[in-house]
Amino acid sequence: MDILFKNAKVYRDGTFTRRDALFQAGTLSFPAGPVFGVPVADGRDICVLPGLADVHVHFREPGFSYKETIRTGSLAAARGGYTAVCPMPNLDPAPDGPEALGRELDIIRRDAAIAVLPYGTITRGERGEELADMAGMAADVIAFSDDGKGVQSGDMMERAMAEAKGLHKIIAAHCEDNALLRGGYIHDGAYARAHSHRGICSESEFGPIARDTELAEKTGCAYHVCHVSAKESVDIIRAAKARGVDVTCETGPHYLVLDDSMLREDGRFKMNPPIRSAEDRAALIEGILDGTVDMIATDHAPHSAEEKSRGLEKSLMGVVGLETAFAVLYTHLVETGVLSLEKLAALMSDNPRKRFAITTDPGWTVFDLGREYVIDPAEFLSMGRATPFAGMTVRGRCLLTVYEGRAVWTDKAGLEALV
Repeated sequence: MDILFKNAKVYRDGTFTRRDALFQAGTLSFPAGPVFGVPVADGRDICVLPGLADVHVHFREPGFSYKETIRTGSLAAARGGYTAVCPMPNLDPAPDGPEALGRELDIIRRDAAIAVLPYGTITRGERGEELADMAGMAADVIAFSDDGKGVQSGDMMERAMAEAKGLHKIIAAHCEDNALLRGGYIHDGAYARAHSHRGICSESEFGPIARDTELAEKTGCAYHVCHVSAKESVDIIRAAKARGVDVTCETGPHYLVLDDSMLREDGRFKMNPPIRSAEDRAALIEGILDGTVDMIATDHAPHSAEEKSRGLEKSLMGVVGLETAFAVLYTHLVETGVLSLEKLAALMSDNPRKRFAITTDPGWTVFDLGREYVIDPAEFLSMGRATPFAGMTVRGRCLLTVYEGRAVWTDKAGLEALV
């Protein structure tokens, strides 16, 4: 349906201004004069943003399409307000050269609803033994990562950084020291001790970050830290930035809203890195406020229902997040006064696009900030259903997502309720 949002909050260049926004014939515009013959909605609670960008998702295709496909993942992203996403390369075959990458690109060209910009691997098959054909993939990937696995060898990481530096590409690192995992699967904290679970220590994350920031300083490589969860990691990245290291980092909604006191004996609370302590959560928020943490990425990681039904110990790691991220963060951080709406827009749209040089059409996304609803995984377009936010009451429903001049998501019931 066509609709005029009267006096909506429109975000551009870091600020919001009140403007009319017209959704007509499947696209969004901002008329300077009167509009006739179109239903009018009060735009008081309507927020119009450039499309969100997520630099860390898992779409599972090729190789694991029973979990998610490019099509279902990109549709889920559109429903969440995203117009650009970057899928990680832990696939089969892993995109470690032009031939394997080409299989993924063919599917993207055929099935993607929005901009889907893939990573190439750092090492062959993500095995950490031999560098991938980074030069052969550079023109077609957003960056390089072995996400899902940490590069264990400092020498290998230094070689990768030197190669990426010459290619003007980012190394995006999953920082995890396998020697320190010791069979852990949730945070090594109070909940793990109280419930006899094996814990993952924070050093398994911050140790590799300390190593890599030194290597980035040495090589001059553009370095990005994936899914930061520990307070020590924030401190190390803050210090590296102060030294002039070209480093950025992301964290996820679950690390900003939850801590290990909120865990349940349910696979939907299991991801890697794990939800950590209240002190870690506070440090991440402080890092966002002072600019140490540059962006928010969901690490959307769908699995089958059976794979997530085995409890905390035996379920696979990973939760979905594209369809819940904005509303969860708006409700828990903006409405509570922790962040401004402008800051949230920068973290979810501006900053990832700038750092990763995402030049595809941002399009627009429209949220109804006044709409309260309960997160129900049965409504997801993603094939994954496991989220720690199931049943949570939130505000901020995505009504529209427009990409390349067409609507890729429309909440028809939500629009009709406004007029």
